[in-house]
Amino acid sequence: MIEKIDSILPQTQCGQCGYPGCKPYATAIANGEADINQCPPGGDDGIHKLADLLGVDYKPLNEEHGAPKPKSVAIIDEKTCIGCTLCIQACPVDAILGSAKHMHTIIEKECTGCELCLPPCPVDCIEMVPIKETTENWKWKYPVHKFKVEERDAP
Repeated sequence: MIEKIDSILPQTQCGQCGYPGCKPYATAIANGEADINQCPPGGDDGIHKLADLLGVDYKPLNEEHGAPKPKSVAIIDEKTCIGCTLCIQACPVDAILGSAKHMHTIIEKECTGCELCLPPCPVDCIEMVPIKETTENWKWKYPVHKFKVEERDAP
């Protein structure tokens, strides 16, 4: 069950749910220690999917954990970056490339938009930029209705 729950979660590893990543949150849900509505990046869609999987009622997002936002990617102003490595240490998915006293950059394809790199930056050179919707990253936003298929006897 933990794997199924984890597959629904957005894998941002942001900790907004109160757990250090998506897998620990999935484990807590499976063990009845956490509610299904603690993941802002998963949003309403994620909560509906978790409710369906677990056979429980939908609950709106608990805003104590944050508010849903558009999926974003971190961008470093490379002219301002001082190479302190604090953002590298904070990134849970190793999406920041650089070394001490050298400019850093984001590997955009790897960035989950968790925002954990923002607080430690001493020069405030990291900005979160919403990802523009394209034909390559577009996803259906509306609920998918499940239809029951009945077996019929062949004549």
